[in-house]
Amino acid sequence: MTLTRLLASAALALGLATAAAAQDKTRVGFIYVGPVGDGGWTYEHDKGRLAVEEHFGDAVETVYQESVPEGADAERAITQMALQGADLIFTTSFGFMEATLAVAKKFPNVKFEHATGYKTLPNVSTYSARFYEGRAVQGHIAGRMTKSNIIGYIASYPIPEVIRGINSAYIHAKKANPDVEFKIIWAYTWFDPAKEADAAQALIEQGADVILQHTDSTAPQAAAEKAGNVVTFGQASDMAEYAPFPRVSSIIDNWAPYYIARTQAVIDGTWESQQVWHGIREGMVKIGEISDAVPAEVKAEALALKEAMAKGEYHPFTGPLNRQDGSAWLAEGEVADDGTLLGMDFYVEGLTGQIPN
Repeated sequence: MTLTRLLASAALALGLATAAAAQDKTRVGFIYVGPVGDGGWTYEHDKGRLAVEEHFGDAVETVYQESVPEGADAERAITQMALQGADLIFTTSFGFMEATLAVAKKFPNVKFEHATGYKTLPNVSTYSARFYEGRAVQGHIAGRMTKSNIIGYIASYPIPEVIRGINSAYIHAKKANPDVEFKIIWAYTWFDPAKEADAAQALIEQGADVILQHTDSTAPQAAAEKAGNVVTFGQASDMAEYAPFPRVSSIIDNWAPYYIARTQAVIDGTWESQQVWHGIREGMVKIGEISDAVPAEVKAEALALKEAMAKGEYHPFTGPLNRQDGSAWLAEGEVADDGTLLGMDFYVEGLTGQIPN
């Protein structure tokens, strides 16, 4: 064999080996509703993706597409990712639900994981976090720290996840301070810094000196910082660049352990469709550091509340609780069932205004 033929054979063998190695890699895709630099929701999902890369090394390849609009654009993006050979795809926004199901039916050999949804298929799982547990802690701190007794809430869309958060925050703010009032602005966006800043400013002008948000950017933090006397909380991520004030604590969505476990299940061939709803106890919901701007007594109360939920000793929706119209919902000591919480479409007693259709 000539040297030329020998080198050619070696190159071919190397190429085939490289191709085989590439095929052996598990390909994991992520579809994001916002940019990876949003500082909140998508930022934390992308931290989970990076944790998958670090954990599995060369055994796994990850890909992602950011700022994907909900609807037809999402279906196209998910389809493209499946066509490119993804073995597992995480679709990380509620509004991706129908698109995920549509693509999953066309690609039965691809596994799909839809965040915050409720519809499954044999190759589609759902996963979400009990964010309302974090809202309980935020509500307590908010109720104890407000001086105007007006707490502002920037809501995204009128879906059960968001309504649960509003109710939980209000219940615990009211327990801490019976005089509190909630003012709610529906932004109709997950991520739009300009809209979020406008909503924060409007709430400040209405007298709110504490602002909670269920939107993804840090714009409300910046608006509060500019106002100078308004307390905020990080949403989905720590947003610690605004600590110790106005950001006094945060809800942190910890997706990494789940993403690693589900990727491992695909590698092992043990993946099955499931529905997961984890909270503080399982570590999917974390409470960011409570800053020194919070009085020591209030901090201790908030941490005790967190610990009670972590131990399963307390549920944020424990009666007596009524619906907004005054009708009875939960009797003394009665705990809300998950079915009602997952479909929650009503305010609790004391909240004003109507939930948009």
